[in-house]
Amino acid sequence: MIFVLISVICSVTVAVLLKLAKQYGVETKQVIVWNYPMAVALTYFILRPEIKEISWDALPFPLYIALALLLPGMFVLIALSIRYSGLVKTEVAQRLSLFIPLLAAFFLFHEKLQGNKLLGIGVGLLAIICSIGWRKSLPTVTLSNTGYKNSLYPLLVFIGMGIIDILFKQVALHVTIPYVSSMFIIFVMAMLIAFGLLGYFIFVEKQIFSGKAVVYGLILGAFNFCNILFYMKAHRALPENPSIVFTGMNIGVISLGALVGVLFFKERLSWLNYLGIVLSIISVLIIAYQ
Repeated sequence: MIFVLISVICSVTVAVLLKLAKQYGVETKQVIVWNYPMAVALTYFILRPEIKEISWDALPFPLYIALALLLPGMFVLIALSIRYSGLVKTEVAQRLSLFIPLLAAFFLFHEKLQGNKLLGIGVGLLAIICSIGWRKSLPTVTLSNTGYKNSLYPLLVFIGMGIIDILFKQVALHVTIPYVSSMFIIFVMAMLIAFGLLGYFIFVEKQIFSGKAVVYGLILGAFNFCNILFYMKAHRALPENPSIVFTGMNIGVISLGALVGVLFFKERLSWLNYLGIVLSIISVLIIAYQ
């Protein structure tokens, strides 16, 4: 569970950096782009992937391509979902996406159903429902956020976030290929796609190139690198229990994120939100005991 904990801390730090960038007027789309060069550099110089020694014919390129498209693409979809559907629906979609990898754990990865494990997961799902910001104000409905976009983008976020979890689990299952090599290839491909998005932002959307975004992005990339590294380590350490990793990661992010929001950003939580935090802690203890 230590790998899950480290991944949770890094994931929440990524969210905090994006929040700070937005508060200080830094273009978050460009921040997201520049996190990938740092992730590539850290993977290459620290983990030393053995690219030359692996068999390229054995690489699961469909998984790599899917992840390389989804990692930067999901940031864009989340931004669009918030714009057209509001923060509440987007948050609900992200949190409830846990159902997709949980179903995959039992039906795709053939994890055994056990009493304590099911109890921990059940408490965790209840914690997620309680932790969603139901009382947050909804955006004013205008012509720009009505119609099919109102439901389409949250649905895409729901599906995309769930698929990313499943794909990383599948990459981790390729024990004949070092996961550091897989990480390096995925990050390089995602970086190339992100640079293509940067060109779109600058030349089509007419954004001004931001030096501050580069700085924020490089820092973000370091934590994003650690987030994915330890997430894959967790799946390698618990190959027979993917539901523990999926649930522990999700409720850990909720609990720590809520704590950071209250202490550092003075966000207000309802009594239901606090109940969700307590339930998430109980869920983690049950799963850790299992």
